Amino acid sequence: MENQGKTFLCISNFFKGNAFIIQLKKQGNRVFLITSEKLKDKPWAFEYIDEIFYMPGQDLDWDLDLLLKGVGGLMKSHKIESIISLDDYDVEKATFLRENLRIPGMGQTTGRYFRDKLAMRVKAKESGIKVPAFSSLFYDEDINHFADNVAAPWVLKPRSEASANGIIKVHNKDSLWKHIHELGENRLYYLVEQFKPGDVFHADGLQLEGKNLFCCVSRYLATPMEISQGGGIFRSANIQYNSDDDKAIKKANASIMKAFGMKSGATHTEFIKCKEDGEIYFLETSSRVGGAHLAEMVEAASGVNLWAEWAIIEDCLAKNKKYNLPNVSKNYAGIVLTLANVEHPDLSSFDDDEVYFRVPLEYHAGLIVKSKKQERVLELLDNYAARLSDGISTVADAPELKKFH
Repeated sequence: MENQGKTFLCISNFFKGNAFIIQLKKQGNRVFLITSEKLKDKPWAFEYIDEIFYMPGQDLDWDLDLLLKGVGGLMKSHKIESIISLDDYDVEKATFLRENLRIPGMGQTTGRYFRDKLAMRVKAKESGIKVPAFSSLFYDEDINHFADNVAAPWVLKPRSEASANGIIKVHNKDSLWKHIHELGENRLYYLVEQFKPGDVFHADGLQLEGKNLFCCVSRYLATPMEISQGGGIFRSANIQYNSDDDKAIKKANASIMKAFGMKSGATHTEFIKCKEDGEIYFLETSSRVGGAHLAEMVEAASGVNLWAEWAIIEDCLAKNKKYNLPNVSKNYAGIVLTLANVEHPDLSSFDDDEVYFRVPLEYHAGLIVKSKKQERVLELLDNYAARLSDGISTVADAPELKKFH
């Protein structure tokens, strides 16, 4: 009975996760998807989805009571074994449903650590993990104490925004309070943090029953925050295997997963190596596959498809089967990605043998390259970024940058 097909409910208010859905279905399961009405025309993997349901309204503010009643109605005739959130914005929805319907998986308390940047920092600090100095914006005296004792610059960050949206950089106490007053009652949903210059890394991994199965460490060559603040070309590449940074980031990532209670699934976690002291500081984490086509970059480097393996992990958990990670390669890969000034930019001149993947998004120009040599990857990324800057790359207002996610 355990190995018979199970019923999975996937939630996504961004168009993503087709590889996850396809793999779940290939394992012999029933797959339902709930997404936003405005995503009806996206090329979902319809042939692998048993039924798809659309939520009305804006994609980020679904009526949770309506969602619960809808899923409750579905459960009258279908035994749902697992609820999967495919993006950051879906974590609260999935934990809310699991708690109310008593379905196994991450609950609302643990979910906070993978969604709420304030909860992340408090928990990390309590667990002895280095984080940049920070303060909530609840109590005026705490804010003043932070501003008087922590060297500027600082950043005001939304607690639950995905990617680098909404981040405001400030350089003095007067400017900080000006921005806080402008936030009004919404200040509750922000925090202030010391800005630490340095290299930003991301660890993309897979967990099973609290054990780290796989982790690929990469460095942003142009960070999401830099892109959101000033536009430009997004770039990232995996770092030298078994280097000091590779070992340090993997160790820090394992500490975060243990402290936050992450059991099973895909994770994307960001760290900064501070230029001033060389220490590794935790920035944020999420219980999902990294956005901006980082999954394809990780697959190019390692041979591990994070979406597909996450689906197989969920299938094994539901059926009480043993999971085996596929063989892991040790190649080097990198991505270059930018908003484009035309719907379908002509990238035919980017024809090096190392080109592994071409980003299919409208009004984007992006390529992933793969090589046995890290130097070749970095050379191509620099070359491609320069060429994309000349006549193809464009800048959009900050809200549009959610497309990077």
